[in-house]
Amino acid sequence: MTTTFPHLLLRHAAERPQATALREKEYGIWQTWTWQAAAAEVRHMACGLLSLGFQRGQNLALISDNRPHVYMGFLAVQSVGGVPIPLYQDAVATEMTFVIQDADIHFAFAENQEQVDKLLEVRETVPGIHHIIYDDPRGLRHYDQPGLISTADLVARGAEWDKANPGVWEALLDSITPEDVAVILYTSGTTGKPKGVCLTHGSFIASAQGGVDVDRLSPQDNVISYLPPAWVGDYLFSVAQWLVAGFTINCPESAGTVSIDLREIGPTYYFAPPRVFEAMLTSVSIRMEDAARPKRWLFDRCMQLARRVGSDILDGKPVGALDRLKYQLADLAIYGPLRNVLGLSRIRVAYTAGAAIGPDLFRFFRSIGINLKQLYGQTETCAYVCLQRDGQVELASVGQAAPGIELKIADSGEVLVKGVSVLKEYYKRPDATAEVIDENGYFRTGDAGLIDASGQLRIIDRAKDVGKTASGAMFAPNYIENKLKFFPHIKEAVCFGNGRETVCAFINIDYEAVGNWAERQGIPYGGYVDLASKPQVLQLIAECVGKVNADLASEPGMADTQVARFLVLHKELDPDDDELTRTRKVRRGFIADKYGVLVDALYAGRAEQFIETQVKFEDGRTGSVSATLKLVDATIHPASARAAA
Repeated sequence: MTTTFPHLLLRHAAERPQATALREKEYGIWQTWTWQAAAAEVRHMACGLLSLGFQRGQNLALISDNRPHVYMGFLAVQSVGGVPIPLYQDAVATEMTFVIQDADIHFAFAENQEQVDKLLEVRETVPGIHHIIYDDPRGLRHYDQPGLISTADLVARGAEWDKANPGVWEALLDSITPEDVAVILYTSGTTGKPKGVCLTHGSFIASAQGGVDVDRLSPQDNVISYLPPAWVGDYLFSVAQWLVAGFTINCPESAGTVSIDLREIGPTYYFAPPRVFEAMLTSVSIRMEDAARPKRWLFDRCMQLARRVGSDILDGKPVGALDRLKYQLADLAIYGPLRNVLGLSRIRVAYTAGAAIGPDLFRFFRSIGINLKQLYGQTETCAYVCLQRDGQVELASVGQAAPGIELKIADSGEVLVKGVSVLKEYYKRPDATAEVIDENGYFRTGDAGLIDASGQLRIIDRAKDVGKTASGAMFAPNYIENKLKFFPHIKEAVCFGNGRETVCAFINIDYEAVGNWAERQGIPYGGYVDLASKPQVLQLIAECVGKVNADLASEPGMADTQVARFLVLHKELDPDDDELTRTRKVRRGFIADKYGVLVDALYAGRAEQFIETQVKFEDGRTGSVSATLKLVDATIHPASARAAA
């Protein structure tokens, strides 16, 4: 398909003018844009930008939650040959400064007063930001800084400019091609400064078309758009596939109402990173812990049945008549109401991507009748490398090569990708581009994996993270961490063990889940630090670690990577403290350096260790938190006969 995103918008507006394109919940009421209305607004936004001096080839930054004007803003910028660059809305001003300087930003779109304030702060050191367009005027009435203009005023200004300059917008639209850069998405910077990934209209549209064809997406589908617009996954689902398939995207009222809005919308197509599904499972676990004993008994019995036959029924595999009948009854009593509570009752297809998902978590959702599948890709590949087809879902794999993609494994074990979705280049970084694309045009993913006889790709871990213990056993930290995070009481985990005799781990408790558990146990606590240090909590986490070790002891090649010692950190790992990326990926090397004294204490066999840590607060202030942490020995299990084989 040789076209661009603005051209796809105009095609829908011509063919289905009154069909719903976007919806947004505001003050409890759903506001609707038809395809015709969206196309008109995009045109006027684009002309408004032209009236302010925006030119073809310029970049425009967008900092916002999921709002219709953000998605229309993407298209407005693209329609005149510009390039939108979304930034993470929870980034602080200093984090934005690098991208705004690197991309030579003169125009920016900000959702509200909070984001305007950040941009004004950035402008004190980067004076090149001439125009700031804001969407929500609340709190901005008395702002008189130069260059501020509301979206409403931009649209009105654009309508007037369009009348006075007939044919100019159409000429610019006609000049854009599928080979032009559609968007620049900056990497999360796990190992250094973020890099701008240049992705074309053609690559993203081909990637979207592949997914639409595989899952038979149509204009009748409904999607909730709630993930950061700066993340490649949101761009694939909320922009590229939206414009290719023509379904409706729904923007929630706020980040805090997503779960409520999810139930109200009842999407048929859903996408979330593993951390969202982990949070869902945690909420279910908390509810069941508070439920009456008969209800807990019924839930446990039904879940045993679901684990045994649920996935087979979902995949259309043969299941005994009695088990099928039991499952239907359990669906009426437990699974159906559970899907409804989670807002997933109408789901036809659900995907997870962005990080490895634990097999147990994956199995849970599929067992209760949710067609959850894995998608594999990177920012540099439009989040599109592998897809799991219906009926071919394997828990340990991320699926087969997607349409238009070639896969191969390098001699080093690294996964290499070639095809429609690969980036054009890194922005202003030919050196970095040359490093990741080899002489045959294959993109080096940085992931270690293997391809089985049926073409299914299994990702072991990030290639740079995979190592060996001193005994020679393969050490894949992410694999162990995902097993730990399956437990609702564990929110985050970081494992160490490369070149070491044993594996040790840092644990973050889930404050809500553990707090709920502590209250039922009659354990008083005065905050996160106090709760994390309670002996009963350490024992609870030790039981979780012990269960993970039992699993590892039964798996081939994994018995020597059981967690020997662990500690519960005194603070939650936080992107603001540079411990996680904005997509909540662990910055393993940074954490190892920052908490080196704790790593040393674990391997030295100490029983406790004092630490004081600098933290950043949401208002920009800094402070410190200190504690004496208990270091706990975990239960190690002997390797089973199957694991030793």
